[in-house]
Amino acid sequence: MSEIEQHAVAADHVFDGTIVHSDAAVVVAGPHIISLMPRSELPRTIAVHELPHDAWLAPGFVDLQVNGGGDVLFNDRPTPEAITAIVAAHRKFGTTALLPTLISDTSAKMDAARQAVQTLVGVAPGVLGIHFEGPFLSPDKAGVHDARLFRHPTPEDRAALTAQRKGVMLMTLAPERVPPGFITQLAAAGVRVALGHSMATYAQTQAAIKEGLTGFTHLFNAMRSLESREPGPIAVALESPTTWFGMIVDGVHVDPAILRLALRGTGRPVLVTDAMPPVGGNRSTFTLGGRTITVQDGRCMTTEGTLAGTALDMAQAVRNCVRLLDVPLVDALRFASTNPADVIGLGHMLGKLAPAYRADMVAFDPNTVDILATWVAGLPD
Repeated sequence: MSEIEQHAVAADHVFDGTIVHSDAAVVVAGPHIISLMPRSELPRTIAVHELPHDAWLAPGFVDLQVNGGGDVLFNDRPTPEAITAIVAAHRKFGTTALLPTLISDTSAKMDAARQAVQTLVGVAPGVLGIHFEGPFLSPDKAGVHDARLFRHPTPEDRAALTAQRKGVMLMTLAPERVPPGFITQLAAAGVRVALGHSMATYAQTQAAIKEGLTGFTHLFNAMRSLESREPGPIAVALESPTTWFGMIVDGVHVDPAILRLALRGTGRPVLVTDAMPPVGGNRSTFTLGGRTITVQDGRCMTTEGTLAGTALDMAQAVRNCVRLLDVPLVDALRFASTNPADVIGLGHMLGKLAPAYRADMVAFDPNTVDILATWVAGLPD
């Protein structure tokens, strides 16, 4: 690469995913980072984007659970165009890569969603793959999912989920609702498996981990509660250093005191939004499975008062992590970028500002976490 093809982004503070560098710059060529160096050592000939005084530059946020955005629900429109709109809506809030998430639906809808994602993986860098949240879930922990769509996996399901594909596939399931060996087969095919919407016991959860389960979707929500004689999946999530757990830090889904306790465990925290169409959109209502969902006081709720995803964006999740959970900013940033990239097997290319990593970056005001600019594969917004 010739020097003229390179450019740099300079900031008073650059968080590389591990440490903060003062008065530094990230040098980019094409879609990748070439180096991170002191601003004073930049070649005079290179084009430099200077961030405002005191601004931070950090790895772009990676969201593993995005149901919608920009007034689009993935379940309603499982198309490349809809995914593109969702990605654009979330980029305004610092999310540079995500997994479009399909809530429990029919086999036909799952096939359509899978095909739509396949057309974009490798073409649209903001799309990393797909997250299927269901339909192999517990009716006792349905949440806002339509329990009529829940089922046990069929041989056709198994074949579709383990077929060759591009990109990441994350599957949220209830271990007690799938046959022995099913998780093993998914894991062997490279599918990332997480527990969610489950009444699994402690023993069943441990058995699922032995089969290849590695994560817990929106910890505490829609799963068996932690009890003295049956600790269930929550205890496993908090005591297992080899697993990760998703946190919805909106001050609504889980009380901040409970999440602060969770952070004392040995599991790996990952910020997720569980975002619905209002994020980055203009409408305060939408429909999900024929039910009207309304945003009230920042909550997405059915008319019966059931929570239905969130109106949370990732910048707000980072801000809440600092303000509600008393987490240092660098840890909150790691929960939003480095950790999620690692747990889906992309930690070698995303979640850090280092040579050979993709130039996915977010610039923001450290006091408010207001987003100033983003770059995806080296290209500015």
